[in-house]
Amino acid sequence: MNELKLSKRLETVVSFIPKKSKLADIGSDHAYLPCYAYLNGYITMAVAGEITDGPLCSAREQVKKTGLEHVISVRKGDGLEVIQPNEVDCITIAGMGGTLIKNILDKGKEKLVGVKRLILQPNVGAHVVRQWLIDHDWELIAERILEEDEKIYEVLVAEKGDGKKPYVDLEAEVLLGPFLMKEQNEAFKKKWHQEIAQWRKIVHELSKKATTDEALAKRKELERKIQLVEGILG
Repeated sequence: MNELKLSKRLETVVSFIPKKSKLADIGSDHAYLPCYAYLNGYITMAVAGEITDGPLCSAREQVKKTGLEHVISVRKGDGLEVIQPNEVDCITIAGMGGTLIKNILDKGKEKLVGVKRLILQPNVGAHVVRQWLIDHDWELIAERILEEDEKIYEVLVAEKGDGKKPYVDLEAEVLLGPFLMKEQNEAFKKKWHQEIAQWRKIVHELSKKATTDEALAKRKELERKIQLVEGILG
């Protein structure tokens, strides 16, 4: 993977960047994504944000090697503290857990002024991100689910608007994704069959030793989820 060829996961993220965007890529790692996005005409400038020194150095080297220092600013900072309000109109956050993405958005809420689109790729816990978007009036406008190197990834795309808009069955769709649920591609089916298998294992363990109220409640909750997802997978 480099600035000329991204992973399928990051290529999917980039494909949702509106042309001529000003981008902030948070947790940019090697800054491959902003370099690729600029070289392929998606963006006019970018901020690549990193909190740890190793990736920060890699990002700086990458931007220098690609000769893009005039358009890509590599900055050290926690989440959205690397940008100013109205500085960018598109934000990508890829390759983190859903809870971490939610925390980054929460902590940096005042930095989202002027941002038109969020492209978020949680490795796990996409439902946490969907719930945040609903709560803060970001409308989910597209989703993708894909498999790469035996891992399954979800990409969520949102714009400022009515957070509740694409949802009909809130519980199921926050968990599974309203667009992904309609489409039900192979990666989607595989992910949820794996999840169900995992939940069944936990239920089995809990039923052997679960006598506390807490354990019983957890088992009930998981059984309900299994039923819910199985109903959707048909």
